[in-house]
Amino acid sequence: MINLTINGLPVTVDKGATLLEAIRFLGFTVPTLCHMEGLSPLGACRLCVVEIGNGNNNKLVSSCTYTVQEGLTVRTSSARVMQARKMIIELLLATAPQSKTIQDIAAKYDVRRQRFRQRYESCILCGLCVRMCEEQMMAKAIGFRGRGDRRSIGTPFDIKSEQCRLCGGCIYVCPACELRCTYNQPDKAVCGGCANLSPPCLVDHDDVMCYMDPCVACEIIKS
Repeated sequence: MINLTINGLPVTVDKGATLLEAIRFLGFTVPTLCHMEGLSPLGACRLCVVEIGNGNNNKLVSSCTYTVQEGLTVRTSSARVMQARKMIIELLLATAPQSKTIQDIAAKYDVRRQRFRQRYESCILCGLCVRMCEEQMMAKAIGFRGRGDRRSIGTPFDIKSEQCRLCGGCIYVCPACELRCTYNQPDKAVCGGCANLSPPCLVDHDDVMCYMDPCVACEIIKS
């Protein structure tokens, strides 16, 4: 068994567990996009980023791929984590601005602007479809191709795969294939129709104070 501290609370979990599993065991909320129960972790979207360590040794890691370590200190909602998470959401919006799933995440984390050039692409390279096809459907009909900005998902050489059974599993798990939820003009990239209140406690504290979901915007009395 491994002992660690998450948001100031001690927890004991099985060796080999991921930080995400330990965090959710305690009931804390961490957003995920490329993670799904039953599929291997990939850490592609980075939304589940958390802060580990103390003092000058702090660093950000993806909680779905980072395994627990003895004595580790974890913070799921520090100011640094929230800033990084909002930046990641902006980048996701730039890639798939019309995904309802991503728009809902943006609203939940009070992201009200998108500062990057929109590319109007339909794929955020989360790899859910690839892992679903390989690990659950046992087909391996699609996969990653290329590197860098040329990386994409599809069949080898864009030739119709004989392994594909047209099951629709890839479409079912794809977060970018949702109904449209916004305009596609850059100045209206964020729908904001169901925006949440940003935790006011982060103005005076380095961590959120209550971990309510959604934030109830309680009044913080300065001492």
